[in-house]
Amino acid sequence: MKNIAATVLCALIVLTLVAACLFTADFAMTANQLQTLNVLLIVCVASIAYCFIVGELAQNFSQMDKLWSLLPIAYTWIVAARGGMRLRPVLFALIVTAWGIRLTVNFARKGAYSLKFWSGEEDYRWSIVHGARFFRHRLAWTAFNLFFISAYQNLLVLAICLPALAGMESAAPLGMWDLLAAAFAVFFLVLETVSDEVQWKFHRTKKALLTEKGSLENLPAPYDLGFDTIGPWGVMRHPNYLGEQGVWLSLYFTAVGAGVTRGVFHWTMIGPLLLVLLFMGSSTLAEKISSKKYPRYADYIRQVFKYLPLRRFDPELRAEPTPAEEPEKTRA
Repeated sequence: MKNIAATVLCALIVLTLVAACLFTADFAMTANQLQTLNVLLIVCVASIAYCFIVGELAQNFSQMDKLWSLLPIAYTWIVAARGGMRLRPVLFALIVTAWGIRLTVNFARKGAYSLKFWSGEEDYRWSIVHGARFFRHRLAWTAFNLFFISAYQNLLVLAICLPALAGMESAAPLGMWDLLAAAFAVFFLVLETVSDEVQWKFHRTKKALLTEKGSLENLPAPYDLGFDTIGPWGVMRHPNYLGEQGVWLSLYFTAVGAGVTRGVFHWTMIGPLLLVLLFMGSSTLAEKISSKKYPRYADYIRQVFKYLPLRRFDPELRAEPTPAEEPEKTRA
């Protein structure tokens, strides 16, 4: 219940910020910005059509997952080029390029890409969602693929890049906000990179040990838990998700540095905020799956915050079983 309440509270805060952005919004754009936005929308619509059609034909619904790390690189360099390669949008594009290369490499080593571009490893969560009773109906899943997997995610990826568009023609020199945005974006990028590397090595080692030992119970600590508690994973349940959200929230503040905002609010903040909402749902689904797979994951949730590194997981601490969880002979 505490986790549900915290999630609801965070969602309300994010939605309040979205409302504040809309309330204070000034949607005025120059002719060049409007033309650039049209170019970005053409790329986005083409990507939506590609992801939906190829996903349906190949029955592999990770087409957008493959493009998630590539499209922002294209979007931000289009903005930089059409803005005359000013320093601010170029800095934005360089950080996004580093982010995209890292994420592409991480996704590729999991088998996501193939010479047969329509194939490759599908994100395991799609098959789980597809297995839900409602989505077993062909029409319901097709609609979900069109409107959420293909359309919404593509539009969201475009939206998180729009702070670059907001500041593409600003004559304001790089200042405090730009330097803070870049510094925090790099920090969160490093956090995400380290977290994914630790996670990758953990699961590779666990897989090798399982081949030798046969089951989790026979593995040495901490691999016997089944889930990662090494490094940042010992103090946060989702350090990689924190890094991902942090990169885009940080980059938004280049729009503040460009002097196009009212205070700190601008309508382009909506993209990074909607990304936060997406990760609320994604992290909840991931934890539901892990709780079913690993008996001790519930203890992990009780001990370790999702994003705040305030408590370290202690495998020796076990939750007291509730009456419903106690063995039948204990209650007899």
